[in-house]
Parts: sequence; structure tokens; C-alpha cells
Amino acid sequence: MAGSSSSNPSSGPKILLAKPGLVSGGAVGGKFGRGEDETAPHVHPHPLRSRLPSLNLLSDSWDFHIDRFLPFLSENTEFTVVGVIGVPGVGKSTIMNELYGFDATSPGMLPPFPTLSEDTRAQAKHCTSGIEPRISAQRLLLLDTQPVFSSSVLAEIMRPDGSSTIPVLSGESLSAELALELMSIQLGVLLASICHVLLVVSDGVHDNKMWRLMSMVDLLKHGIPDPSSLTASNSQSSNLGSEKDKKDKANEGEEYMATPVFVHAKLQDQNCTPHTYEQLRKALAQYFSASSFVREKCGNVTKEPVEPGTQSSDALSTVPKLFLIPSKSRDDSPNAQYESYSSALWKLRDEVLSMNCPSFARTVSERDWLKNSAKIWELIKSSPIISEYSRMLQSSGMFRK
Repeated sequence: MAGSSSSNPSSGPKILLAKPGLVSGGAVGGKFGRGEDETAPHVHPHPLRSRLPSLNLLSDSWDFHIDRFLPFLSENTEFTVVGVIGVPGVGKSTIMNELYGFDATSPGMLPPFPTLSEDTRAQAKHCTSGIEPRISAQRLLLLDTQPVFSSSVLAEIMRPDGSSTIPVLSGESLSAELALELMSIQLGVLLASICHVLLVVSDGVHDNKMWRLMSMVDLLKHGIPDPSSLTASNSQSSNLGSEKDKKDKANEGEEYMATPVFVHAKLQDQNCTPHTYEQLRKALAQYFSASSFVREKCGNVTKEPVEPGTQSSDALSTVPKLFLIPSKSRDDSPNAQYESYSSALWKLRDEVLSMNCPSFARTVSERDWLKNSAKIWELIKSSPIISEYSRMLQSSGMFRK
């Protein structure tokens, strides 16, 4: 998905749960969740998790850090980046654990991404801060993220006077409520710029906050390059006539956008129906019909006939991938009529791992991808388009000054 490899992927680090000797996760299941990696670090008891060094790419101060994650990356160019974004408690980490191939039935094994515990939920807190990265054995780079539109994040960044402790925009003092809104947008713009696949997870069938957020990301992302365009192409000096160079040049003029997969999770029985799926798919197609997320050349879209009366009868609409995930309790329901929670997760996982999406403009290594992602983050924080949007929100009176 990310280009042809110029080095042997097996020569790099095999997995990432944490640094050897400090790991809190379990055995590696590989890209398809089968087998174990003999190089996997040893498992430690759960109490050790709180003493592990943070591997977060985004810190509490909203700065991008690469020093702890970089040693786990190689010069391999054949890798896939999958990110996730969503509201609190919707199951983002659970989905990422499934993509990693974690087997929750193995006794004593902790997941690579910690999930929200009942205690954390009762205290109205979140368990993921910034962006938490992991790598599977087949070089699948997974980026779990803190929740957007989160009251617990708001409580952490709010000063007694209502201002934000985090300088979301360079040199501007903002209210905590406005800073939280912009943090969600910045996070979405970053993931849309550096991922191959972006999972957009909503809570229930009627939650369209994530649709609105991604629509705003599409509007405000312009001018932000992909991670490969910040690295000079070494191939130009060696073999200008190669097929890879031709492909790189062909993609160079296009603005890169990650391929979205829209997921509606925690659905109740009455919403886990083919009719609900069809209605949501039509709404999704209409909502994003003019956005950069819809591309016919991408493997994540399907062509569906447009309803009679809306356009010509032979018109086609490209529909982004849509998945419905039932509530986990449906696995234990004897009256469940449709797909179970477990099978829906497996279907989502298989689809994501088999997607054939546009790659970055140029072939880039894992290490260069990370370094350039940090540069992209600085461009996002200083984006004049996002700054102008912030001023518009302030002048509208929606947020305190």
C-alpha cells in the first residue's frame, strides 16, 4: 500500500508494545492475528503499566515528539499507517487492538492499547492521551488517539479563569472550550495527512458529530502536504526513468488525503438492520459527495446507483466505506437476529487490512515518515486557515474570550 520496499522489512524491529523489559502487553499475533513473534518482550504484571515510559507522539503540551518512537522504526518503505478518531468511550482502542491481532482470550495477556476500565469510566476520565503508536509484526503502524469533544480533556486543559493551558495555536491565548474544538480539528487534519487509512468512529446510529468534524477537516486541511513531499526523492539522481519515479511524479500534483472508513459503534438491536445500513450509507454518500474523501481510484469506495429523480438514471455515486458495530452485549443475546459484535469487528479488520488505497506522493521510509509527520504538525499548528477559523469562532460569540 505504501510503495515498494527498498530494504528488507524483517531487518527492522518486529513489534512494538514497549521497550524490551518494560512491556505491559501480550504476544504478537501478526497482521492476521495468528502466531507469535519470538522477539516479543516478556509480559509483566499489570501494575507495571503505570510505570512505563510514554510513547505518545503528542504530549500533554500538544507538542510532537519522535525520540521514543523512532528507535522502533526502520528504513523499510513497505508499511501502512492506520489512525482512529472518535468520541469518548466509543471503542477506538478496542478496534485498534483487533487490527493489531491481539487475542483477548489468552490468559495473562494485556492488550497493546489499554481500554477504558470501569473505574476510569466512573471517574469520567480517558485512558489515551495525544497519539499512542504501536507496530505490528507486518509493519502496520497503528495510531490510537485521545477522544475528541471530551469533557475529561476539557477539564485537564482548563485554568480557573476558563483559559486553556495548551497553546493550541502558536502565540494565541484561547478559552479552553475553543481550544478543545481546535484540538479536535488539528488532530483530524494530522491524521488525514499522515495516515493511509483513517477510522472515523461514531457513537450509535444517530451521532453525526464525527461527520461534521471530518467535513471541517476537509475544509481546513488545504496547504498541508503529505509526509513524503518533505523528503527529497533520492531516486531522481539515480534512475529518472524507473517506473517508481513515474508514479511519484504522477502523484506529486495531488493533495493527499487519508482514506476514511466510517464506523458507527455500540448499536442497539433495533439499529443493527440492513435497512439502517442502507439509510446511513445513502446519508453518508450525500453528506460527503463534494469532499476530498470521495475518490473513485481508492479501494475504499463503492459505486452505487443514485436514486431516480436525484440525478440521471445512469449517474453513479462513490460511497465511503461504512461499518456498523453492534453493542458488545449482543454477543450474549439469544435473540440477536443480525451480525454479532465479534464478527463485525473481524469483518472491519479484514476489510482494513485488505484495502488498496492511494499511497503518499513519493516512496518514504518509516523513519522519514515519522520525522516528516513532526514537521507537518508544526505546519498545522501555524496554519493560517485554521487560525482564521479560530478568529471566526471567537467573533461569532460561540466561545468565551
